Amino acid sequence: MIPNYQQFMRPFLEMAQAEDGAEVKLRDVINQLANKFNLTEAERSETLPSGKQSVLDNPIGYSIQAR
Repeated sequence: MIPNYQQFMRPFLEMAQAEDGAEVKLRDVINQLANKFNLTEAERSETLPSGKQSVLDNPIGYSIQAR
């Protein structure tokens, strides 16, 4: 099950802090979070009904905006 944005928030912030100001690619962070939560390939590739964004990218995007 894909976590909601609140569940992604702390791990996202921990990853950002660990980078100590270094620039990282969002896709790399998303992949790290997917690995941390043991998401399957099906969960990683599932899209929203619009088909424009993955279900995984959506809550991570909210985590970024909320920080």
